[in-house]
Amino acid sequence: MNKTLPPMSDLAEPYFAGARDGQLRLQQCRGCQQYQFYPRTICSHCSGGELDWTTASGDGVIVSFTVVRRAVSEAYDAPYVVALIDLAEGPRMMSALVDVDPESVAIGQPVTVAFAEWSETISMPVFNLV
Repeated sequence: MNKTLPPMSDLAEPYFAGARDGQLRLQQCRGCQQYQFYPRTICSHCSGGELDWTTASGDGVIVSFTVVRRAVSEAYDAPYVVALIDLAEGPRMMSALVDVDPESVAIGQPVTVAFAEWSETISMPVFNLV
Protein backbone atom coordinates (compact mmCIF):
# COMPACT_ATOMS: atom_id res chain seq x y z
CA MET A 1 0.00 0.00 0.00
CA ASN A 2 1.29 3.47 -0.86
CA LYS A 3 1.69 6.46 1.44
CA THR A 4 -0.55 9.46 0.89
CA LEU A 5 1.39 11.82 -1.39
CA PRO A 6 1.27 15.60 -0.97
CA PRO A 7 -0.36 17.66 -3.70
CA MET A 8 2.09 19.07 -6.23
CA SER A 9 2.03 22.71 -7.32
CA ASP A 10 4.36 25.08 -9.14
CA LEU A 11 4.72 27.05 -5.91
CA ALA A 12 6.00 24.05 -3.93
CA GLU A 13 8.11 22.46 -6.69
CA PRO A 14 11.44 23.95 -5.43
CA TYR A 15 10.70 22.47 -1.98
CA PHE A 16 10.09 18.99 -3.39
CA ALA A 17 13.02 19.26 -5.83
CA GLY A 18 15.24 20.03 -2.84
CA ALA A 19 13.91 17.03 -0.94
CA ARG A 20 14.67 14.79 -3.94
CA ASP A 21 18.24 16.19 -3.80
CA GLY A 22 18.54 15.64 -0.03
CA GLN A 23 18.13 19.32 0.85
CA LEU A 24 15.57 21.02 3.07
CA ARG A 25 14.67 24.22 1.22
CA LEU A 26 12.80 27.12 2.77
CA GLN A 27 11.59 30.39 1.33
CA GLN A 28 13.51 33.47 2.49
CA CYS A 29 12.27 37.02 2.01
CA ARG A 30 14.66 39.39 0.25
CA GLY A 31 13.16 42.33 2.14
CA CYS A 32 13.18 41.24 5.79
CA GLN A 33 15.46 38.17 5.45
CA GLN A 34 13.00 35.99 7.42
CA TYR A 35 12.42 32.36 6.51
CA GLN A 36 9.02 30.75 6.12
CA PHE A 37 7.48 27.34 5.78
CA TYR A 38 5.09 26.31 4.10
CA PRO A 39 5.54 27.87 0.61
CA ARG A 40 3.54 31.06 -0.02
CA THR A 41 3.43 33.79 -2.65
CA ILE A 42 4.15 36.56 -0.11
CA CYS A 43 6.25 36.85 3.02
CA SER A 44 4.33 35.89 6.15
CA HIS A 45 6.39 38.41 8.17
CA CYS A 46 6.41 41.63 6.09
CA SER A 47 4.06 40.84 3.16
CA GLY A 48 6.94 41.32 0.73
CA GLY A 49 6.67 39.60 -2.61
CA GLU A 50 10.32 38.78 -3.33
CA LEU A 51 11.03 35.31 -2.00
CA ASP A 52 14.04 33.10 -2.71
CA TRP A 53 14.54 29.41 -2.00
CA THR A 54 17.40 28.76 0.42
CA THR A 55 18.87 25.49 1.65
CA ALA A 56 18.27 25.24 5.40
CA SER A 57 20.62 23.68 7.93
CA GLY A 58 18.15 20.90 8.68
CA ASP A 59 18.68 21.38 12.41
CA GLY A 60 15.81 21.85 14.82
CA VAL A 61 14.30 21.19 18.23
CA ILE A 62 11.18 19.22 19.14
CA VAL A 63 8.51 21.52 20.60
CA SER A 64 5.66 19.01 20.67
CA PHE A 65 5.00 15.45 19.54
CA THR A 66 2.56 12.60 19.57
CA VAL A 67 3.01 8.86 19.29
CA VAL A 68 0.63 7.33 16.77
CA ARG A 69 -0.07 3.82 17.95
CA ARG A 70 -2.73 2.93 15.38
CA ALA A 71 -1.69 3.78 11.83
CA VAL A 72 -4.11 5.51 9.47
CA SER A 73 -3.48 2.80 6.86
CA GLU A 74 -1.31 -0.23 6.17
CA ALA A 75 1.19 2.07 4.41
CA TYR A 76 2.40 3.36 7.79
CA ASP A 77 4.10 1.19 10.39
CA ALA A 78 2.81 1.97 13.88
CA PRO A 79 3.86 3.10 16.33
CA TYR A 80 5.42 6.23 14.84
CA VAL A 81 6.17 9.72 16.10
CA VAL A 82 4.84 12.92 14.56
CA ALA A 83 6.57 16.04 15.87
CA LEU A 84 6.39 19.80 15.65
CA ILE A 85 9.92 21.00 15.06
CA ASP A 86 11.26 24.53 15.38
CA LEU A 87 13.90 24.82 12.70
CA ALA A 88 17.13 26.69 13.40
CA GLU A 89 16.09 29.23 10.76
CA GLY A 90 12.86 30.03 12.61
CA PRO A 91 9.92 28.29 10.93
CA ARG A 92 8.04 25.47 12.60
CA MET A 93 7.18 22.35 10.66
CA MET A 94 5.47 19.05 11.31
CA SER A 95 7.25 15.87 10.35
CA ALA A 96 7.94 12.31 11.41
CA LEU A 97 10.75 11.24 13.69
CA VAL A 98 12.42 8.10 12.36
CA ASP A 99 14.70 5.42 13.76
CA VAL A 100 13.65 6.28 17.29
CA ASP A 101 12.07 4.48 20.23
CA PRO A 102 8.79 6.41 20.68
CA GLU A 103 9.16 6.17 24.46
CA SER A 104 12.52 8.00 24.35
CA VAL A 105 11.25 11.17 22.66
CA ALA A 106 11.04 14.36 24.71
CA ILE A 107 10.30 18.02 24.12
CA GLY A 108 13.49 20.03 23.72
CA GLN A 109 15.51 17.29 22.04
CA PRO A 110 17.61 18.39 19.06
CA VAL A 111 16.92 16.82 15.68
CA THR A 112 18.40 16.86 12.21
CA VAL A 113 16.74 16.30 8.85
CA ALA A 114 16.89 13.14 6.77
CA PHE A 115 14.80 12.17 3.76
CA ALA A 116 12.43 9.25 3.19
CA GLU A 117 11.51 8.11 -0.29
CA TRP A 118 7.74 7.90 -0.56
CA SER A 119 7.58 7.22 -4.30
CA GLU A 120 9.88 7.26 -7.31
CA THR A 121 9.46 11.05 -7.53
CA ILE A 122 8.67 12.16 -3.96
CA SER A 123 11.03 12.28 -0.99
CA MET A 124 9.81 13.73 2.27
CA PRO A 125 11.81 15.38 5.05
CA VAL A 126 11.84 13.35 8.25
CA PHE A 127 13.96 13.89 11.34
CA ASN A 128 16.40 11.93 13.51
CA LEU A 129 17.35 12.65 17.09
CA VAL A 130 20.85 14.12 17.36
